[in-house]
Amino acid sequence: MGSFWAALKKGNTSSATAALGNTGLAIVKGVAAGFSGSGAMFASAMHSVADAINQGFVFVGSVLGEKKPTPRFPTGFGRVINLFCMVAVIVVTIMAYETIKEGFHLIQEPSVATHFWLNALILIAAIAVDGFILIKAMKEITHEARVEAKGWAIPLAAFRNVGRAAPPTRLVFYEDLVATTGALLALIAVVVSQLTTFLLLDGIATILIGFLMIGVAFKVGYDNMVGLIGVSAPKEVEERVSQMILSDPDVTDINRLRIVQEGRAYHVESYLELRPGLMLAEADDIKFRVRDKLLTDPDINDVVLGILEDDGIVTYNPQSPAPSPAGTEKGK
Repeated sequence: MGSFWAALKKGNTSSATAALGNTGLAIVKGVAAGFSGSGAMFASAMHSVADAINQGFVFVGSVLGEKKPTPRFPTGFGRVINLFCMVAVIVVTIMAYETIKEGFHLIQEPSVATHFWLNALILIAAIAVDGFILIKAMKEITHEARVEAKGWAIPLAAFRNVGRAAPPTRLVFYEDLVATTGALLALIAVVVSQLTTFLLLDGIATILIGFLMIGVAFKVGYDNMVGLIGVSAPKEVEERVSQMILSDPDVTDINRLRIVQEGRAYHVESYLELRPGLMLAEADDIKFRVRDKLLTDPDINDVVLGILEDDGIVTYNPQSPAPSPAGTEKGK
């Protein structure tokens, strides 16, 4: 039982918070949509249902993705989270289709929504809850990307570094960005429909929310398809790893460096060039020393290193991490 709770604690906190919050919102919005007949409220409820299911899936995937490597799966389970995110994409797409279909129905047969204050209060609460989850996801992005940001600098830093966050955090960020926008659209539609005779706005807002959901599905689907295939680490991560390697006084160059992203973790493979004249036992000690230093990074969970004697040619330029095929002679 203790190991079960320990595994749960390693799960993505943003997705767990979002799943709980959206479950409550989906129930409240669904009841309100049934009472009032508001299409925009229905669309917002559908979005909350999709978000709750998705983020529940993603949380489970993030827990499974933290499992340790086994002899059968030596690189670990990092890509499991990508599979769960792909399931989430299917759910969002289905919900988006139902939302858009309802929007076109409301345009063809406009109806006056009732219970204005009920709808308005619930949508204001939805904006507050989704906004809170969105801010939490933004903070998680800056934490995972190791970016220092406070106050109003957090949203800007989150948008700039969202690609460096873990797949579940990215999913929560995109979904709650759309959820907050969708709830705001729904609130505008409810208010305008109440105060004017422009009843078509209810259907238009419903369709817009559906298309926003499709946009999230395509973006998240693409990111996780790339993750399943196997994608190289961001440039910032490669620079950080190369600096850790080259900081060792006995490493003169990096002959080859490959870093593959597995979920939220990285696998490092590299051939190091060491200063000439070393005994094999000394070279082994240096290799293990560099490996242990890399494994102190919490984002790196697997390191494979090879060692070569310095060939006198500069292969790796820290300013441009891609190794040069031709190289340049050292000292020139």
